[in-house]
Amino acid sequence: MCRSAVPRPSHAEPDMLNGLSVDVEDWFQVGAFETVIDKADWPRLESRVERNTDAVLALFTDRSVHATFFTLGWVAERCPALVRRIVAAGHEIASHGWDHQRVFTMTPGAFRDDLRRTREVIEQAAGVAVTGYRAPSFSIDARTPWAHPVLAEAGYTYSSSVAPLAHDHYGWREAPRFAFRPLADAGLVELPVTVAELAGRRMATGGGFFRLFPAALTDFAVRQVNHAAHPAVFYFHPWEIDPDQPRVASAPLKSRLRHYSRLGAMAGKLRGLVGRHEWGRIDAVVAALP
Repeated sequence: MCRSAVPRPSHAEPDMLNGLSVDVEDWFQVGAFETVIDKADWPRLESRVERNTDAVLALFTDRSVHATFFTLGWVAERCPALVRRIVAAGHEIASHGWDHQRVFTMTPGAFRDDLRRTREVIEQAAGVAVTGYRAPSFSIDARTPWAHPVLAEAGYTYSSSVAPLAHDHYGWREAPRFAFRPLADAGLVELPVTVAELAGRRMATGGGFFRLFPAALTDFAVRQVNHAAHPAVFYFHPWEIDPDQPRVASAPLKSRLRHYSRLGAMAGKLRGLVGRHEWGRIDAVVAALP
């Protein structure tokens, strides 16, 4: 697969626009619980995604910042008014797939159908076009050489579906660390989520890693990539600011530790992060690329 780096400007801008993103999924839809919560049971569980996403919207309004909300089709179908509130507040609405199925578990045809179904539901609710995509659990990697061609064929402008590191649940260590064009014959841009690089080792900085580790690590990563004249891409989930969410006692201990640790600290850490750097929608970051 041909991968060409997006050209970078000759110098880093002091106020470079970085991509702020939210993966809109409910507490029971996460990869950590996929082996203990059956999808057939989802409709019967307490949904908290709407109230949590509204809390994120309020936080962003308070900080005068805009972001991209990568939203599950399953959520958009059940909460169309939430989708409209996201758009009305000036944020970008984008696709996170239908029901959080990892891309590397699909065939190309199933992936194509998942993209189509999700986009139709989100666009119907939002009244705007969907041009961005993020794979559940950053599941575009070396096992899915067909994924970017399918996205380009479907007319997507960009994807933010790659985690350029090694991780026990996901990751593509050999992928470029910064924005790149994965196809020689299409303009599709892939924007990997930002990782910090320390002593030759890549460290994740978004989501649960942001909750668990000092915020200084994410600040370091943002400054590091901006100094190299590239935008950072940060992500988190609405359930991460909800310390009162139900507990899944049947989940493995490691999964429970990752999912529930420091939920009460997340909102405060987010307020600090969005105030320390220049943030915006992912489509605006793509538009600013050379």
